[in-house]
Amino acid sequence: MHPLLRVSEEVRAALADGRPVVALESTVIAHGLPYPGNVETATAIEKAVRDAGAVPATIGLADGRFTVGMSESDLERFGTAQGIPKVSSRDIGVVLAGGGLGATTVASSLVAASLAGIRVFSTAGVGGVHRGAGETFDVSADLVQFTRSPVAVVCAGAKSILDLGLTLEYLETQCVPVIGYRCDDFPAFYCRSSGHRNPQRIDELPLLVRALRAHWATGTEVGALVTHPIAEADALDSGYVEGAITDALAQADAQGVTGPAITPFLMKAVSAATAGASAAANRAVLISTAALAGEVAVALTAAGQEETS
Repeated sequence: MHPLLRVSEEVRAALADGRPVVALESTVIAHGLPYPGNVETATAIEKAVRDAGAVPATIGLADGRFTVGMSESDLERFGTAQGIPKVSSRDIGVVLAGGGLGATTVASSLVAASLAGIRVFSTAGVGGVHRGAGETFDVSADLVQFTRSPVAVVCAGAKSILDLGLTLEYLETQCVPVIGYRCDDFPAFYCRSSGHRNPQRIDELPLLVRALRAHWATGTEVGALVTHPIAEADALDSGYVEGAITDALAQADAQGVTGPAITPFLMKAVSAATAGASAAANRAVLISTAALAGEVAVALTAAGQEETS
């Protein structure tokens, strides 16, 4: 294993035996719900992966290394410690050098997953191109990291607070495949549709796995997005959410909130405007994407074993 990785015995054994593993981020623990809801949600996400037949590997930074596969005590530590920084790809070196805790985003989680040899990662919604990016140049590092980490990212599209049309355009420019699994529209986190189409749709898991393997067989180091929407019963109305986002953007502008602070500000504002309904939807989609990621990891592993047998 890479010297910058501290891999749990469970994850290490699974990787050594060629069993399916799903990488998970830790920002949802340190910057998501308040304690103990954050730890309970993280545990539920891991259970969804296990129920699908895969091993969960929640990732964070601690004591100068990536932690890949958190124990119960690790989850408690990340869920209760105050002031844990949100660490994207550019911040990894500084946080590792300092030896403190760091909560991984999608981008930094993909760095660790790739180093560990994990091919599947799960998150609710990826980052993207922010609204007004033509003036601010605010584009999530997630989109750049997709071009550097050959990992399948299973998600419910991207966060509703973003410019999802431009996000899809950026992904096309960077040659990142976006495949809707049993869905035509690109999802918008806790809304089932962004109003934009997925570039590709696949309805069968074996075909999805063949597509991912064929993509990487070309020698590319680019990842792939597999999108699947939140369940209809858990979804929020897109028109209502859009109104809440518009109001939140006006508040952010009035208060001078910019850069990395804008996403948590908007998410909290939308949660308040929806009386907590967005937080419940967030939890639901985190669990549903984790379950699908587990299925993808199992099928991807099985396909690789068949080829070598």
